Amino acid sequence: MRLDRALASVLPDLSRERVKALILAGQVTGPDGRPAADPAYKVKADMAFAVEIPEATPAEAQPQAIDLVIAHEDAHLIVVDKPAGMVVHPAAGNPDGTLVNALLHHCAGQLSGIGGVARPGIVHRIDKDTSGLLVVAKTDQAHEGLARQFKDHSIDRRYLAIVQGRPTPPSGKVDQWIGRSDADRKKMAVQREGRGKHAITHYRTLERLDRAALIECRLETGRTHQVRVHMAHLGHPLLGDPVYARGGIHKALLAELGFHRQALHAARLGFIHPVTSQPLSFESPITDDMQQLFSHLCV
Repeated sequence: MRLDRALASVLPDLSRERVKALILAGQVTGPDGRPAADPAYKVKADMAFAVEIPEATPAEAQPQAIDLVIAHEDAHLIVVDKPAGMVVHPAAGNPDGTLVNALLHHCAGQLSGIGGVARPGIVHRIDKDTSGLLVVAKTDQAHEGLARQFKDHSIDRRYLAIVQGRPTPPSGKVDQWIGRSDADRKKMAVQREGRGKHAITHYRTLERLDRAALIECRLETGRTHQVRVHMAHLGHPLLGDPVYARGGIHKALLAELGFHRQALHAARLGFIHPVTSQPLSFESPITDDMQQLFSHLCV
């Protein structure tokens, strides 16, 4: 058995990814007293390994009193309805004003530390200019449980999007790998099988609009820019998308409305509570700016 898999099987509080990170950081010592360097090292019965789990590093992000729309909160997790324009966690170019800054203030620092110094509590994320629901872990137990559900693709995630044109057929499945674009490394693109990560999106048309459509996308996987890339691949990029839909027949309308983001909203989020095992499901109404755009496109 691989070393990372073997250790994860006997350390139920640690995910395999967390174990792998500890191995690569030199925190796992082998029978010979030397750091184990390879997560794929094949272990044999009765081999002894020592695992040192470092103290959690205080988050570098600072708490900020930023208003949040909260769909649910308990001792283990919090579900937030993120506005468009808010970055999820600090990064180059966005050192503060992020969801993490707001959560550090709201939760008084009580967030899972598994995500590291820059991403306390963050189990998944949505793009800066995408609005809608995401769940954040307050405890390590909740983080591990939610991470397993995301890995198993058992989370119910549904997005509303307004796309150029009317998809034909009106509903379907996009099963295409997504990786960095060869032409522009800042963009993602559909790639041949084996390059990037496998991604599956189910879409269905909800409303036919003026040379556009309101669609619902249900994600089996959660890859970077997945809905945006898959719909652009079908020839129906999201209206307002600055990366995958420059220009287009609705350019004048978008300018008139001041709509400068991809028309994408995380409208539904469902999962099993990682501690209580209670099924939870949340819905977020479409945002005002997308509703205005929808109204102008109604046939």
